[in-house]
Amino acid sequence: MIRYLKQGRAAAAKTDDDAKVRVTVEGIIHDIETRGDEAVRDYSRKFDNWDPADFRLSRAEIEAARKQLTPREIEDIAFAQHQVRNFAQIQRDSMRDVEVETFPGVVLGHRHVPMNAVGCYIPGGKYPLLASAHMSVLTAKVAGVPRVVSTAPPYQGKPHPAIVTAMDMAGADEILVLGGVQAVVAMAVGTPSVAPVDMLVGPGNMFVAEAKRQLYGRVGIDLFAGPTETLVIADESVDGELCAVDLLGQAEHGPTSPAVLLTISEKLARDTLAEIERQLKVLPTAAVAAQSWADYGEVIVCDTYEEMLEVADSIASEHVQVMTREPDYFLENMTNYGALFLGPRTNVAFGDKVIGTNHTLPTNRNARYTGGLWVGKFLKTCTYQRVLTDEASATMGEYCSRLCHMENFAGHGEQANIRVRRYGNRPDLTWYRPVEARS
Repeated sequence: MIRYLKQGRAAAAKTDDDAKVRVTVEGIIHDIETRGDEAVRDYSRKFDNWDPADFRLSRAEIEAARKQLTPREIEDIAFAQHQVRNFAQIQRDSMRDVEVETFPGVVLGHRHVPMNAVGCYIPGGKYPLLASAHMSVLTAKVAGVPRVVSTAPPYQGKPHPAIVTAMDMAGADEILVLGGVQAVVAMAVGTPSVAPVDMLVGPGNMFVAEAKRQLYGRVGIDLFAGPTETLVIADESVDGELCAVDLLGQAEHGPTSPAVLLTISEKLARDTLAEIERQLKVLPTAAVAAQSWADYGEVIVCDTYEEMLEVADSIASEHVQVMTREPDYFLENMTNYGALFLGPRTNVAFGDKVIGTNHTLPTNRNARYTGGLWVGKFLKTCTYQRVLTDEASATMGEYCSRLCHMENFAGHGEQANIRVRRYGNRPDLTWYRPVEARS
């Protein structure tokens, strides 16, 4: 039996919030389409109190930002980027171009072709998420994208030196200090000062996520990523303190970040609830985490692993931390998740910051149909074909012609017929008859 010891806000309230965001974003997109750089600058002043002479950083400004970091900080960024680059390269190496003769004289193949230009959004208004530079810019560069534009909002009235340094070390070709909806719209639609890109990637708040949703089709996007989500699946092999730390560690992302405990132990559930209340009294980010937990936190108690699996796949959470005696049960059987963190020795923060997997992951149950950002997202798998012999062209032409005629596609059929006439030595062939004309 599945029991809820705590539930979050009603779905109707969340839908109302989404509608308000949608209208706001629609207006900003239309305004930037109409007024270009002037509108971008107006929104930057309004939302970030940021009005520089140029949103794009010069080489000198990038170097000045780097000089503000200590050698230890630069080394730590380099360590994290090495982990991310290494795993991204392993993923890229697993993707092989193929070419094979599938029928005598017929060769089919595909190539993985990098996109030409990608825009990477790095959140940085509330928390300077320099890790997002590793995950987006660096991964795009491993994929072979020639032009990567990276942008982050100002932090406390100026470019954040660690974010700027991380973007530069990751290989960004253009670095902007510009945040929010105005940043992603400028990159997507283009303005006189920002050339448009082909794809937008990177996490962001609900407004950035909605902007990406509305711009999808005009440009590609990595995925529909909303507020951070975490699901902790646990049993008596761990304690309430550990579960509470891992829940609040993600709830601090923002006031709408769901954090869910799923367990087969009611004692662990109640211990975790008590621990959360204790930790919220001392956590420096408690103001945000407490609101998120109050509105979006849940505690669910099940009787069996099978019930937990059913609930977990229904939730389809972005992050799923498994702290049970048998974590591999969920690795082998769970199908809907952004990323799994198996066992108490790992946690979501490792994945967010340093371990090497990508932290841009599907939210809002989108894990039912997509995984997270990875090197393959920056590649287009494009097919090609060639026919090597007259005999192969004539044979394919005969089959193609008959199939086209079943569909009444006369022009398609003639494309096939002319090959049969020329390469099959049948110059008088005229096969086309519409289906309705047959006796």
